[in-house]
Amino acid sequence: MVVSAAIHGDELNGVEIIRRLLKRKALSSLRGTLIAVPIVNVHGFLEQSRYMPDRRDLNRSFPGSPRGSIAARTANIFMQKIMSKADLGIDLHTGAINRSNFPQIRARLDDERTRELAMAFGAPLVLDSKIRPGSLRDAASSLGLPVLVYEAGEALRFDEICIKGGVSGVIRVMRLMGMLPASKTSRSMTPVVAESTSWVRAATSGIVSRKAALGERVLKGQRLALLSDPLGDGEEGVIAPFDGIIIGRNNLPLALEGDALFNIARFKSVSRAETKVEAFTTTHSVEVTK
Repeated sequence: MVVSAAIHGDELNGVEIIRRLLKRKALSSLRGTLIAVPIVNVHGFLEQSRYMPDRRDLNRSFPGSPRGSIAARTANIFMQKIMSKADLGIDLHTGAINRSNFPQIRARLDDERTRELAMAFGAPLVLDSKIRPGSLRDAASSLGLPVLVYEAGEALRFDEICIKGGVSGVIRVMRLMGMLPASKTSRSMTPVVAESTSWVRAATSGIVSRKAALGERVLKGQRLALLSDPLGDGEEGVIAPFDGIIIGRNNLPLALEGDALFNIARFKSVSRAETKVEAFTTTHSVEVTK
C-alpha cells in the first residue's frame, strides 16, 4: 500500500499524518509492505508552494514522461518507482491556500473495491468523485489500482483533528487489507455518502463577515455570510441554495464577484450526516487531549 502526501507542496497535513503513522507501535505487526512518501513535490514543499518550479500542477501531470517538463518527469518517476509496485494507494490532501475542507474521502464509488476501502477509512463524509485527467488517481486507475483521496484542512496549516482522523483512517484501511491485525478496541464509523456537492459563489464583491462554520448543517434559504462594502452601507446575504453540510469554505475576508465561498454537500439524510460530523469531531478532539 502506498500512502502519499504533498503532491501539492503546500498541503502539509498529510506530511504530518505520515510522520505520525510511521511512529505507531501497531506497525511492528505489519504484514505486507507499506510505502510511505510524505513529500512527493519536494520543490513545492521547500518553497511553500502548491506547484512545481515550472508552475505546473503535479496532480495534473500524471502519468508523466521521462523527457517532459520537471512536473512530467517527477510524475513519471513516481509512477515507475512507486505506484507500479502497489496494490492500492491513499493520497493525502488539504484544501488550497485560504480554503479549508472538512475531513472527507473522495473516491470512485462505482468500483466495488474502492468503495469498500472508502467506507472503511472512517472519515465522516464520502464523495463519489469523478477522476480528473492527469491526476494520480487517473494514472493509477489505468494500472487497475484503487486510490482514495483524503481531503482535510487548509494549505500551510496543521489541523489536529484532521491529522488524527487521517492517521486513524489509514490504520483502518490497513486492518481491512489484513496488513495489521484487527483491533478489539477501535471505534468504527460508517460514513455517509453525499448525493452531490455545489459551490455557493459571491453575487457581488465585498467584505465577507458572519460566516457559517466548516462542518455546519445549513438549511435552504439560510444566510451563510454577509457581503458588504467598506462603509457598511450596503449588505447582501450569501444564501444556502439547499439543505446540506458545509464541506469546504473560503477563509478570506474579501471576495470578488463570482468567488467560490462555501462548498455544500447534499445528503439523503442531512441529520444523519450532521451526526457523523459531530461524532468525528468529538472523537478526535478527545484523542488530541490524551
